[in-house]
Amino acid sequence: MAVVQTRALTKVFRAGQAGAVVGVDLESREGEFLVLLGPSGSGKTTLLRMIAGLEEPTSGEILIGGKVVNDRTPRERRIAMVFQSYALYPHLTVLGNILFPLKAQGVPRAERATKAQWAADLLGIGHLLERRPRELSGGERQRVALARAIVREPSVFLLDEPLSNLDAKLRASARQELEQFQRRVRTTMIYVTHDQVEAMAMGDRVVVMNNGIVHQIGTPTEVYDNPADSFVATFLGSPPMNLVEIGEAVVGFRPEHFVPAEFPSTGARVPFSFRVESQEYLGSERILYGKLEGGRFSGKRVVSRLPASYAAVPADGAPRAFGVDGAHLKFFEIGTGLRRDPLPLG
Repeated sequence: MAVVQTRALTKVFRAGQAGAVVGVDLESREGEFLVLLGPSGSGKTTLLRMIAGLEEPTSGEILIGGKVVNDRTPRERRIAMVFQSYALYPHLTVLGNILFPLKAQGVPRAERATKAQWAADLLGIGHLLERRPRELSGGERQRVALARAIVREPSVFLLDEPLSNLDAKLRASARQELEQFQRRVRTTMIYVTHDQVEAMAMGDRVVVMNNGIVHQIGTPTEVYDNPADSFVATFLGSPPMNLVEIGEAVVGFRPEHFVPAEFPSTGARVPFSFRVESQEYLGSERILYGKLEGGRFSGKRVVSRLPASYAAVPADGAPRAFGVDGAHLKFFEIGTGLRRDPLPLG
């Protein structure tokens, strides 16, 4: 296992343009599952490729196991990378794909066979060794790619959206398998995704990025419940956090915390008048869309997420009494979007 660190890491592809990665300071923990999360173009894959040695930084340092590795090749860094496409050799069998990196390293034949069998058994693909990639499902190909990576006994695993080509059902099962695999090997993993469900489900910590900048690093609970700024607040959550400008600040609250007045409260509740305009029934929940009424909130569009067991709220134009427990309100600065101290809403 090894700790991965970046110090003021920056990548600029063209002079005069904004950096793809800007001054990233990051430190993993030994054996953790660290997720880089952000929209397309946020810089997460570029950051991963610099750690891997596939992209040269414009400035800054990369350390693995406490040693600066900027000038080292990917092999010398003792990392293994799994790509979105899996990059399996189509003319080789599963066994041939797993053995390939060991042959390239000059590992003795007997040792190669032992390691390949160990990796295949660990990932439950021992019965597939004589098949070729075209004969495998997407989930099986993912496991072959992982087996090919693990036989090298890397100090760090780097994974670039390895589940994005799978359908929704297979992605869920593959996510569970990947989590179980990481718990077994306890090797540091850095995982890139744009899917917040993957990030929240698998990550020990989540690094939220946008426009090459790290906005927040924390556990899934921390980044969801206590977002550092309005970008994190709205990027995480489906539907995203409601943001309502109130003059000197922006107040935010999650749709699941914006509930009818009759719902039980765990503290002082801030009341709102909510006019429901439309709703969606999604099986396990109802999503209500509408506007706030009254005072400085009048006309602001917001969303509520309620359990499906709650009776449908008619969109008949009548205002309804809703509210948010004060502890669930978040306040952000206008302009910067950074968190700020709470303001009275009375």
